[in-house]
Amino acid sequence: MKNILASLVICFTLVGCSDKTKSGEFTLTGDMKNTPDQRVFLEQLFFSEKAPEVVDTGLLEKGKFVLSAVSPEQSLYRVRLEKNDGGFIFINDAKAINFTADLNNTNLDGPEFNTRANRLLKEFLLNIANISNSITQSNSKIENLRTTKNNDSAVAIESAKIAELNNRFKTYITKYIDTASEPVVAMFALGYTRGIDPSELKGSLTAMANRFPDHQGVVGVVNQFNTMVAQPAPPPAPNVPAVGSMAPDITMPDVNGKMFSLSELKGKYVLVDFWASWCGPCRGENPNLVTAYNKYKNKNFTVLGVSLDEDKDKWIKAIKDDKLAWKQISDLKQWSSAAVGLYGFDGIPYNVLLDPDGKIIATSLRGPDLHTKLAEVMPD
Repeated sequence: MKNILASLVICFTLVGCSDKTKSGEFTLTGDMKNTPDQRVFLEQLFFSEKAPEVVDTGLLEKGKFVLSAVSPEQSLYRVRLEKNDGGFIFINDAKAINFTADLNNTNLDGPEFNTRANRLLKEFLLNIANISNSITQSNSKIENLRTTKNNDSAVAIESAKIAELNNRFKTYITKYIDTASEPVVAMFALGYTRGIDPSELKGSLTAMANRFPDHQGVVGVVNQFNTMVAQPAPPPAPNVPAVGSMAPDITMPDVNGKMFSLSELKGKYVLVDFWASWCGPCRGENPNLVTAYNKYKNKNFTVLGVSLDEDKDKWIKAIKDDKLAWKQISDLKQWSSAAVGLYGFDGIPYNVLLDPDGKIIATSLRGPDLHTKLAEVMPD
């Protein structure tokens, strides 16, 4: 990432360090229903430009598996199955961790890791999902009301409800960071602070540092944050496309080496997603993109992935591992990519949403914000 705010946007790939697990080795014992025998991978996820690292591989046989790793401090990990999409994230806050799941129920309230930090993480994600769902429902109501005359007052009520829900979301995130008792969970919550002014987060970061003074992950994030806010804001780049302007065309090779242009997708709503295989927060956001793509792909919507990779093999492997079914292009020049100059972003993940005419109608849509905006422009 090129700045700390970009790094904090999605923390599924966050790694922290805690004084609560200093013994080194931990073991994950899994019991999974309704899944065929296959290989299973234990991956460590990094809050940096380092790609997820496989630290153990095992066999899932008759629903059972055992994986282990050595980690001197508390970190974020993911269990990934060879034959299934996505994975299951967890925190190694105990020497022995039990994991249960039913592949017929992979909703947030289904899979279970039996330790304190993981219960807190699950509770946090469920609360975020509930608020996000409420916002999506209100957006859908507004679109339905707008098809009928003389509903201005009802639209105003729903709009006010959305504003209140957005405020509640921001308040919840800030208070959660202020009070979370587990350092990695607190840092995870930072991934949902896009849209909150950095000056409003300064107190939360300071409080977090005071609660976990020996936590090197927290110390590092707070130091980066303080350095960022102390620097004067850079002047806006000239001619950077913004909401309301036409999106510059991008032409690059796809995974097969064939040239492809963004303009070929004109006539559809297009989310242009700037990412890279080495970008941890990008990889953490990919399951959210997959969900959005699958929901709206039959409603004149698609995604164009524009990668800042340099290694083609790693780029293609990440596409396969993360089950990215949409078009992918890259000039394999990392930060020297032509896309950076055309769109003026200085951190990834970053995206722009285009209407069928190719006009930018939103930028930086991550997490629940992406689903809220798509529900607004493409209602059910």
